[in-house]
Amino acid sequence: MSPELFEQLAGQAFEADRSRMEMFGGRVWSRSAPDGAHTGILAWLVREFLARRAEIALITSGLGLKVGAHREERARPDGILVPAGLFDDAGDWADPGGVLAVVEVTFWDADTLARDRVEEPAAYAETGIDLYLLVDRDANALVVHSRPVQGQYLDRSIYPFGEAAPLPGMEVALDTEPLERFAR
Repeated sequence: MSPELFEQLAGQAFEADRSRMEMFGGRVWSRSAPDGAHTGILAWLVREFLARRAEIALITSGLGLKVGAHREERARPDGILVPAGLFDDAGDWADPGGVLAVVEVTFWDADTLARDRVEEPAAYAETGIDLYLLVDRDANALVVHSRPVQGQYLDRSIYPFGEAAPLPGMEVALDTEPLERFAR
């Protein structure tokens, strides 16, 4: 499927019922609207980054990114960490230049393993995005992927909810204690 056709279909799905469609590795992925805990985790992250680095913003609006080595794949991360104002004039699908990190929060669906733990980190690393933060609700941990090289993150650190999670290159350590209330 061409990126242009995918963008058209994804736009229609998003308008119809807020479904988020993504395309990685030639496969189309679809996620339904997030649950309350998913939204609460993202709200916590927005507050954390705002309190620690006011010059950056965590975009949680569903903005899409052109990802992959040739920007042929499409992602709608749960959060995109950028210098404030970077995407003020962006369309529905933005070029990832300037992105500091992407954030995903796992869903309670069968695709989480393949999508959040395999396809997305590979696409973001291939794009050259420095950090991929995965709030893994199955493991009750924040997983920090860093050092993207040739389509993979060479470093992967796991911080159980309750531990401080330093973010390489960001001069920020997230106190994940508030995430304990979302543990299963």
